[in-house]
Order: sequence, then structure tokens, then C-alpha cells
Amino acid sequence: MLYDNLNVQNIKEKTIVFLKCLKDNSTKKNVAILSGIFFVIFYLFLFGAPSDFPVGRMVEIKEGMPLKEVSEYLKDSSVIRSEILFEVFVTVLAGDSGVLQGEYFFNKKLSSFGIARRVTKGEYGLDPIRVTILEGSTIYDIAKIFEEKFPKFDSVEFLKEAKDMEGYLFPDTYLFLPNVKAGQVIKEMRAVFDNRLKEIKEEISTSNKPLGDIITMASILEKEARKTKDRRIISGILWKRIEIGMPLQVDAVFPYINGKNTFELSLKDLKIDSPYNTYKYKGLPVGPISNPSLDSIKAAATPISSKYLFYLTGKDGKMHYAKDFEEHKKNKRLYLN
Repeated sequence: MLYDNLNVQNIKEKTIVFLKCLKDNSTKKNVAILSGIFFVIFYLFLFGAPSDFPVGRMVEIKEGMPLKEVSEYLKDSSVIRSEILFEVFVTVLAGDSGVLQGEYFFNKKLSSFGIARRVTKGEYGLDPIRVTILEGSTIYDIAKIFEEKFPKFDSVEFLKEAKDMEGYLFPDTYLFLPNVKAGQVIKEMRAVFDNRLKEIKEEISTSNKPLGDIITMASILEKEARKTKDRRIISGILWKRIEIGMPLQVDAVFPYINGKNTFELSLKDLKIDSPYNTYKYKGLPVGPISNPSLDSIKAAATPISSKYLFYLTGKDGKMHYAKDFEEHKKNKRLYLN
């Protein structure tokens, strides 16, 4: 057979030359001879995909893998029949740039040329999934959302890596590939946070408050009020309480502590020994209790000064303010019973 009399490296070199001739369409010299060599090789090595081609599975090309290692890996994974032809195709299609790292999904069998084309162009075969993170979501909420949307998502790893990122993962709508990793989600959400914060850079700068305090306050405001004006008024009240040494006494921290809302709290709950308990400890909690919206962050940085020191959300859904505790008790009787 012709194959038996040919040097493999020579075949590879001649085939590359031939394919480049066809690609450039600049010469037809020796095309007939090279065509014969090429199609014999094509028949021997590339007639159909392997019978055990990994249809419906992920195949990962890791960062830094040289072409030779990639071809060996794909051959061992039953993705290609011929390492030689795969390397030839990659060389012709991408030159020195070679293959692109990542996880590739194959929903049908492909030839070596089809595989080479996809891995040199980064066609992963995955459609991005839309994920919406609501304002005020915690890292636990986010982990649950991704676990539901992405079956292979490692929520445990996400919570481990995001434990110091509460408050700094911006709530928004994102597009992620089905094989997204925890670190990628955190990196993208933090990048959006940093970018959106530029919109209120001046307000933060003139507030004369540390960014960490602003974000922690914003995470409380996100839970305490829905309207911008109410958030700014409450911001003024809470900053005033800190200034005069009065405990913040906000119920918004308890869903983060024990999962209970305002109407479920007992006197015993108010005494829980937690660094987030603003009834037991003065000042801001040790960190954010949610990932706030830009509106809440801005409200934390631009409080409205008022005569009020107390507030509550009535069963009518409205905010009711009071100058002193006596007026506050009256509001409780009027709007919470």
C-alpha cells in the first residue's frame, strides 16, 4: 500500500503544503499528486468519527496544553481517529496560535477537520444561560440560583470563595455558559460591581465614609425600604443613631441571622449573640447582609437629614416616621395591629 511506503512526518509536511495551496488558491502545481496522497491519508485516518465518539459529553482542553498533547488527549478520548491529520488541520487553520482552551460539548459526531475547526475558533458548542440575580440577594441566594440553573455548578465552592464578597456581587442579569465555574461567577459579578460604582463615584467620595460602611449600610437599606426617598431618609436616621451611640435596632438583619422576618421575631430572637445583631451591638453589623442595588448604595452615601429617629413599615405598605419613641409606639398601634 501507498501508506506503507511513506514516511509519516513527510506525509504531514506535504499535506500541510497541499492544504495551504488550496486555502490560498495561489498555485495549482503538483495538486494532482498531492491530492492523491491527501485522499489516501484521508481514507486511512479520517473515514468517519470513532464509533465511541463522546456524543453528549464535555471534553476539556486545559490551559497550556501543547498541540501534540491535545491531539493525544483527543485520540485517547475517542474524539479523533488520527493525531497527525488533526495536527495538520490545526496548523493550517490556526498556525502558531493553535487550539483554544476550554470545555467543548459535542451533540453529534464530527470529523477531525470539524474538531480542528471548532477548537481553533473556540466554538464550545454551548449556549449561554440567562441568570437574573435580584437586588438584595445574599451569597446563599445566589448559590441556590446557580445550583438550580446549572446542574454541575459547585455551590459549596462558590460559598467558600464568596464568603468575603457579600455586598460586592452586583445584582443584575448575566449570561453564563452551562459549564461556568464558581470563580468565574464571582469575578464577573465583582467586575460589574466595580464598573457600576463608577456611576456614583462623586457621591461616595463626598460622603466621607469608608466604602465598606457604605455597602453595609446599603445592604440594610435594601431590605428596609423600596423607594429611593425612603431609603435616603432611613439612611439619615441610621447614620444619626450611630452618631449619637444609639443601637440601630433594625429587623432586616434577622433573615441573615436566623431566617426570620419582622413579623416572626420574638424577644428571644432580639437577644441572639451574633455580630450582625444590631439590637445587641451598637454600630453597623460586621459586614453586609445582602448584595444591594446601586440605588441603595447611593442612598447610603447621600442620606437625607430629618427630625426623625424612628420608622416602621406599616401593614399598609407605607413608611411611617416618628421623632421620638412615644410617637413611634403610637405608629405601632396604628399601623402594625
